[in-house]
Amino acid sequence: MKVFKSCRSYWDFASSVQQNNRYILDDPVKEFLEVVVQTSKDRQAKIPEGSILYRAQRGCTTRPVFQNDEHVAEEEWPHPADRMLPVKGKSAEGRANPRGITYLYLAGNKDTACAEARPWKGAIISVAAFNVRRELKVVDCSKDVKEKKTSIYYFEEPEPEVREKSVWADINKAFSKPVNPHDPETEYVPTQVIAELFRNAGYDGIGYQSSLADGLNLVLFDIHTVEMISCFLTKTEGIKFEFDHRKFGYSCKEIKK
Repeated sequence: MKVFKSCRSYWDFASSVQQNNRYILDDPVKEFLEVVVQTSKDRQAKIPEGSILYRAQRGCTTRPVFQNDEHVAEEEWPHPADRMLPVKGKSAEGRANPRGITYLYLAGNKDTACAEARPWKGAIISVAAFNVRRELKVVDCSKDVKEKKTSIYYFEEPEPEVREKSVWADINKAFSKPVNPHDPETEYVPTQVIAELFRNAGYDGIGYQSSLADGLNLVLFDIHTVEMISCFLTKTEGIKFEFDHRKFGYSCKEIKK
């Protein structure tokens, strides 16, 4: 049974597919991906048929209000169904999908879905609920997150089990990082390669920890495995930011010198 060679195996892989070979993979990358598939079996999760998942989009539409057949006002109304679903073949670059390949990004609860829309205070959000049409088999990348909440630096490579948990925590972190429209497209290549690997291995999708809320995000490879059953509006009442002010840095006096 093969094991990850290093705690940095994910980052070595990411660097390789971003800067060296992307379509014709070299042997170290192939070996890394083999271990990812092999160890994914311990991270399988099932989403039961009938489960409800959520997707949020900022904004809303309006619909006319009539009184005695007279148009008197417009009221806010959720986005239509075709706005809440991605258009097949027209998807932009995402953490899991390359441009033009359509996956469906969802969340396990309403609050996580809304947070992933990155709204501002007072923003109106359309939230769609989706029913899972059959049992789904996904890779839960978040399983090892609790074991690696902060960066751990190893001066010597630890045991294979520790390396495995460390690499999977890094994979989860890579998927969890919010998409930034200003990021270069190469930023998404490593997670796109891994997503395609899972898809070819027979999984229906990927679960990963949200970096914007406490819940789980999901990306499904086939948008037809769920059906939209309702859509409603919500409003952002408040946003709380927390900061990690690092102790290391420099002073203005040091700069002037």
